[in-house]
Amino acid sequence: MKKVFNGKVLFITGLVLASLIIFLGSKAVNRTSTDVFCASCHVHPHSTQTWKRSSHYDNKRGIHVHCVECHLPPHGEGYLREKMKTGMRDLYGKIFNDPEKLNWEAKSQIEYAKKHTYEASCIRCHMNNYPLGLSQEGREAHLYYEAQQGALHCINCHITVGHHDPDRLHEKNIAFGITEEVHEVYTEPGEVSGFNDFTEYIPGSAVSFEMVAVPGGTFHMGSPADEPFRGEDEGPVREVTISPFFMGKVEVTWDEYLVFFKQTGSQGKTADAYLNSPQAEVDAISGPTPPWGAPDQGWGKGRMPAITMTHHAAKVYCQWLSKVTGKSYRLPTEAEWEYAARAGTTTPYFFEGDPGKFVRHGLINRIFGVDTAVINSYVIYAENSDSRPGLPARVQENPFGLLNTLGNVAEFCSDWYAEDAYSRYPEGPVINPAGPAAGSEHVIRGGSFRDGAEEVRAASRGVTRTEQWLKTDPQIPKSIWWYSDCTRVGFRVVFDYKPHSISE
Repeated sequence: MKKVFNGKVLFITGLVLASLIIFLGSKAVNRTSTDVFCASCHVHPHSTQTWKRSSHYDNKRGIHVHCVECHLPPHGEGYLREKMKTGMRDLYGKIFNDPEKLNWEAKSQIEYAKKHTYEASCIRCHMNNYPLGLSQEGREAHLYYEAQQGALHCINCHITVGHHDPDRLHEKNIAFGITEEVHEVYTEPGEVSGFNDFTEYIPGSAVSFEMVAVPGGTFHMGSPADEPFRGEDEGPVREVTISPFFMGKVEVTWDEYLVFFKQTGSQGKTADAYLNSPQAEVDAISGPTPPWGAPDQGWGKGRMPAITMTHHAAKVYCQWLSKVTGKSYRLPTEAEWEYAARAGTTTPYFFEGDPGKFVRHGLINRIFGVDTAVINSYVIYAENSDSRPGLPARVQENPFGLLNTLGNVAEFCSDWYAEDAYSRYPEGPVINPAGPAAGSEHVIRGGSFRDGAEEVRAASRGVTRTEQWLKTDPQIPKSIWWYSDCTRVGFRVVFDYKPHSISE
């Protein structure tokens, strides 16, 4: 009898304790899921301020969507597991990290945000993709999303609904590039009197840019087998001879590109600045349609490098610039680009330095740190960019007088991409090679503000990814002028040095 009594006591005690644990656990889960508790670790005002300005907080219905409703999965779908992981990560950050030094620009990028926003949570609230009042463009966009079968996350298009950013609206931007009319404009292009650096003036605008005379010569294209981080497509090394040419000192800026946009694009044809321009005849060149979203990403226009235009748009820009200046502008070949970037050097960069000693992802480098003072003075790359491109004057020139050949934004070349392009060239000196005769994607070179030291070497090769870079463009057909999902590529212009044409 006594044993039965003891058993009942133990059972009741266990039941009470279990109930208490469940009760207190539920209270703890609820308490640590409030917006106030989240903000106790996420102390930087960026997150709270942008949330309160977003449509998840400031809306006509007065509904507040709370932190955990987006940044944790729904209950029953791994909520507690993810909450524990997130809590441990945030606790570590609270103790060991300085929130003022966190790179909020990088953490706001879609690649990072997708890891901390759950699509299941989006769908839990937004169960109907075709609500009353949805525009035709919205219907087409949602049809496109459903056809992708998991290739897109909701925030690929709606990243600003939880944290407001006026520069990242996902809609047709019919106001982009429209600026006040400039009355004092150039009427003549720049003059070339010989093989010397010169200033180019864009007629019908107040915009000019510098062109550098790049002397011809012979160099070894590609990287040797023992170069750190060498890619398979960087060889075999070939001896290449390049004729003299002129190259833009900096990557094409927004100032330059927007003259083209206004004079040839769909909005520009109705703007007073265009109608009164002496260059109205360039209307024969069809220019860009309005972009989707903000091509400059809110990073600024002016002297900043122009980004998010397609390879096609860059080629048409060169055709237009040729027409308005009377010179034959074009994109550089891959060989010209590497020759100009190396500027007479044979090392991984045009300055002294071992790529293996500049990267931070090796165990030794993580423990003992790295000295990046040299590379930081010449290149805007992942370690010093704050996840955005910079002004050209931020770094020093290479020996040819060019800026940002390495880093800042990657640059289009005219060549079709082929992994074995170099092996197709003969072993003897190759004169002015122009790459494969055909292909599906084009070469990009130089690396960007998002790339590490290993990817901004002079020999490092990149390739356009047209389908991937147009994933979130909901238009049918997709734009041929603007990439919706690539913010790290721009271009610079060249034209051939022909002494007889200059003398004429």
